[in-house]
Order: sequence, then structure tokens, then C-alpha cells
Amino acid sequence: MKARSKFLIGSGIIVITLVSLAYVGFTQSKTYYHTITELSTLQGTALRQRMRVSGNVRSGTIQRVAGRVDFVLEEQGKAVPVSYVGRDPLPDTFKDGAQALVEGRMKPDGRFEAEQLQAKCASKYEATPNQLPGASQPGQTSNSVPGGEGKS
Repeated sequence: MKARSKFLIGSGIIVITLVSLAYVGFTQSKTYYHTITELSTLQGTALRQRMRVSGNVRSGTIQRVAGRVDFVLEEQGKAVPVSYVGRDPLPDTFKDGAQALVEGRMKPDGRFEAEQLQAKCASKYEATPNQLPGASQPGQTSNSVPGGEGKS
């Protein structure tokens, strides 16, 4: 075989391999966002896709079991049981009533198996009652200089 044809065959194999790896990586990284209410309407392949679901952690449902953490997410009167099986440690803000975003797949038994979990405590970021938006809270410093308004 000529060197040119060997080069073209080798280049073709490399290009086909790179394209197929890119396609597989793209399809596996797609994640769809669904609400808890939408989960009950999903059917067929949509149930087996990787997805994200968010809601509030129902009080009293967090249970640590060997190798996983079970809890219930709820939103607008609907709920879904979740098993977190990820390797990352749980966030400090993961507790009863926290807002949580889980990423994983639905299982045939109706349980959501999460491989990733993000949580935030909504009350930590809310303004205190009777506080104007943008006003500093006690213990915070302000970058403005008193009496410095309107000066150039």
C-alpha cells in the first residue's frame, strides 16, 4: 500500500473515533429539568433520561442509610421519594425545609435516585422583616461614605 492511502485510512479512523466519542459524551451529559408535578406525566424513554428535579425537603424525612441518604422532595402538594447515592458529601445547608436540586434518574419503583445534590436554606438569604432592599444588616459594613452623595 502506498503511504498516502495508509495516511488517509488512519486519518479516517481517528476522525470517526473522535466524532463518535463526542456524540456519546454529548448524549450522556444531556440533563432535562422537570418539576415534581411533571414527573407523574412522563412515560417511556422520558422516564429513563437523566434529569434534574427541585423542591423542598419535607421535614422529618431525612434518613441516613448505609451508602445513601433517603428523603422526600415536595412541591405544590406533590412529593417524590429521593435516594442520594452520590460520592460527594452532603451540603451544610441540606436540612429539613431546605430547597434542594437533585440530578439523576427515576427508578421503576417511583423513587428518584440522585447522583448529585445541591441545597440552600432559603431563610438564610431572605431580608429581615421591615428591612429595605439593599439596606445593610447589623454586622455588615457599607462601602458608601456618609455625606458623600452627589459629590464628584
